Amino acid sequence: MSIRVPRGTQDILPGQVEKWQMIEAKAREFCERYQYREVRTPIFEQTDLFLRGVGDTTDIVQKEMYSFEDRGGRSLTLRPEGTAAVVRSYIENKMFGDANQPVKLYYMGPMFRYERPQAGRYRQFVQFGVEAIGSADPAIDAEVISLAMSLYKELGLKQIKLVINSLGDKASRKAHRDALVSHFKPRIGEFCGDCQGRLEKNPMRILDCKVDRNHELMKTAPSIIDYLNDHSSHYYAKVKRYLTDLGIPFEEDPNLVRGLDYYTHTAFEIMSGAEGFGAITTLCGGGRYNGLVEEIGGPEIPGIGFALSLERFVAALEAENVELPVKKGIDCYLVSLGEEAKDHTVSLLHELRSAGYSAERDYLDRKIKAQFKAADRSNAKYVAVLGEDELKANKITLKTMETGDQVEIELDSFLEKFKENYK
Repeated sequence: MSIRVPRGTQDILPGQVEKWQMIEAKAREFCERYQYREVRTPIFEQTDLFLRGVGDTTDIVQKEMYSFEDRGGRSLTLRPEGTAAVVRSYIENKMFGDANQPVKLYYMGPMFRYERPQAGRYRQFVQFGVEAIGSADPAIDAEVISLAMSLYKELGLKQIKLVINSLGDKASRKAHRDALVSHFKPRIGEFCGDCQGRLEKNPMRILDCKVDRNHELMKTAPSIIDYLNDHSSHYYAKVKRYLTDLGIPFEEDPNLVRGLDYYTHTAFEIMSGAEGFGAITTLCGGGRYNGLVEEIGGPEIPGIGFALSLERFVAALEAENVELPVKKGIDCYLVSLGEEAKDHTVSLLHELRSAGYSAERDYLDRKIKAQFKAADRSNAKYVAVLGEDELKANKITLKTMETGDQVEIELDSFLEKFKENYK
């Protein structure tokens, strides 16, 4: 039996990986524009970090985490999301004492969740996310949302929409929580086991249930908007005003609660409306988490962030038939004829690469015609031909593949003349 890639994972092969590289490069470029700095955290953390940070009533903690005991009997978990780990690093490294505040960070790397694989959803997936920790200004909520929306648009996505909601502060959430318990409790037996377990711990999570989403009580459930106090209402109004000032259209959805327990105030998702994208339309999700730093053991400091899946980003680009302008081809392919000429191309190849050009040569002792075919397949801009006669005459022929023009140049000045022709 052959060994295959594990279920829920994938190989990203040459020809496809260039799209990923372009998205990653553009994400880093945007973070530089917005002054977010990269942080790299371990792929596994103490399990307790996610129990406390993500929330023990979430699907992630209850069903999806890859947890294991190491040889010392410690419970560790492959990170299922990025925010808790970044906040742990923020606390442990005392970034709250940095002179520049808020601390603006980004991360990019693999996450792991044991869930049913489907289109655009994997058990190992890559997330890009940003976190702004240390400010309670609603303007930074708008900035975080703007970064995500601008990234999608700059890479060519058009059929996307922003959906927002407010989850309120602690007082607003408590009032809403009490109303939800009163609403669902008399008939909670009609709901799935997960929802029954959430009733007392985190009833807002019932609104996010996929099993019982069509239950009649869902349609009449109390809305968080009706329980926002003056501070929360004012905060939400400011966020909406800033988004409008930035020219970012949005829809409001009072049932948007997100899947993690640490959110307060602003919650948002960016969704794809592309035909054929799939039933799960969310590309990006995020929100404010003013209690998370304290929950993990740090001071009472507010924060906000988002995370997006690169797999779903690529899928959305394909659904909209967006072709990324990835670089294709190489600068020069060296064709050789004869053993001595072939040996000489080893140093020529090194010269080209050391000068910053992408270059290749034949390694299979192919005939000259087959070497030219290889150059074509490589989309070479130039082909440099060196045979035994040229070598004796200290010459090399440089051919421009697009036009067919060719010029014979001195072998000793090959790199210098190549640079001139390349310009």
